[in-house]
Amino acid sequence: MANPPSPATPWLPDLCRLTRLATMLGVAELVVLLLALAPDGGADWTPGRFVSASGFALWLALTVSVLLCVAREWLSRLPRVLGGALALLLAALVAALGAAMLHLIDGNLGTGMVVESVSLRRFAIGSAAITVVVVATVLPYLYAIDAWRAQVRTSARAEADALQARIRPHFLFNSMNTIASLIRQNPAVAERAVLDLSDLFRAALGAGEDDSSLAEEVALAERYLAIEQLRLGERLQVRWQREEPLPWSLPLPRLVLQPLLENAVLHGISRLPGGGRIDIGLQQQGGELRVWVRNPAPPPREQDALHAGAQHARHNIGQRLAFAFGKDARMTGHWDEGYYQAEIRVPLDGGTAT
Repeated sequence: MANPPSPATPWLPDLCRLTRLATMLGVAELVVLLLALAPDGGADWTPGRFVSASGFALWLALTVSVLLCVAREWLSRLPRVLGGALALLLAALVAALGAAMLHLIDGNLGTGMVVESVSLRRFAIGSAAITVVVVATVLPYLYAIDAWRAQVRTSARAEADALQARIRPHFLFNSMNTIASLIRQNPAVAERAVLDLSDLFRAALGAGEDDSSLAEEVALAERYLAIEQLRLGERLQVRWQREEPLPWSLPLPRLVLQPLLENAVLHGISRLPGGGRIDIGLQQQGGELRVWVRNPAPPPREQDALHAGAQHARHNIGQRLAFAFGKDARMTGHWDEGYYQAEIRVPLDGGTAT
């Protein structure tokens, strides 16, 4: 369940954003088009009248949007019913004043932008009423979109927390057993493993930060693989393929690479008597960051029950990438001739990682 917005988070939709402003302008133009097409029996809609009406509607939508943008924080401090009512009142006042000014200017200059039979009062009140209807329709829609996105963001973070909770105990127990076996045989290696484990979990916890980066994800993966190599020895080989230049500072959701490597170890390398090699590749390709993990693995039919956790991790990563980067982000995986390959692709031209 989404947390209620904090006092620092205005509940009124942000009309300063270009996409929101485009929505307001589009709805305003749609209203003009509907009025022009309506069989009202009134004056004919000439091209000139349509252009002038569109100009007035777009100016009105832009002015109302800017006004509500400026007053957003102040209105959001009020109860939502009162704040919403004041937002509609402000929009109505702007529309009425703008329509009255246009009517007076048109009457003095005789430009013909307003039909002569329409009085100043009727034109002002009608414009205000239409503006109130438009704002009262668009604001709840945008508010619902914001609420949905907040819920998706909360769900994505909960999924990430659940994934971390699944990883920590399993990996911690195996790592502590490995370290315990090394204390007498090789204290220096055991000490290094403790430090690596400490750094790994400190990074996994994120120190309160929501986002990670490509560099941090790779460092996290290297620490994980170093500890697993202590446990598996020569059975685990690792080969990194980094094709520079790479966007090391690219924001990424936390824990998108380490779970793929954990799947490669648990469901691939550790289940093969002779072990095998994990290949990890990173490259820029066609405006995307491509990260892939390839490892030998038994056929899926031999470990369907074991793959439930791996599939959940991949599904979780795919969801969080889609939320951060949109539909251009992809998480794929397939088994072919004794090898399993998981691949992540994210756009390099921005995203909304949170």
